[in-house]
Amino acid sequence: MIDSVTEMASKNQPRHPLFRPSARAVNVLLVIGFLSLGYGMYLRYLAIEMPSVGLACDGGLPTWLCATRKLTMVLFNNMVFGYFALAVALLNLIRPSLVLFAVALATAAFGLVMYNAGLSALAVGILALSFARPAPEPE
Repeated sequence: MIDSVTEMASKNQPRHPLFRPSARAVNVLLVIGFLSLGYGMYLRYLAIEMPSVGLACDGGLPTWLCATRKLTMVLFNNMVFGYFALAVALLNLIRPSLVLFAVALATAAFGLVMYNAGLSALAVGILALSFARPAPEPE
């Protein structure tokens, strides 16, 4: 008796497919994630933490690396990478989209390396939760 009630209830409710990227999209997301992680590691270990680069940039060397170093330091001191990754991940949780997922993934990977690990890790957890959301209806 209980099984028949459960079957009738499941037949009456429409099933919505969950948010699942295709195989091609997963490959693109992997590339985006690893590129962001790699560039973050490059900036952190070869531009921000290297003493010779720091001394040269603090001395007024006008290169793109010094400008990027200064901008990155301002952004990670104010936890911009973590907050932005968290905001985009929450938007993706509300309305799953590959573009939002890719932006949140790239920002979270960059933030994990750039001293914003707490908020970026929370964003990665929310991104994992977005796979349990139904896919948006096509318009």
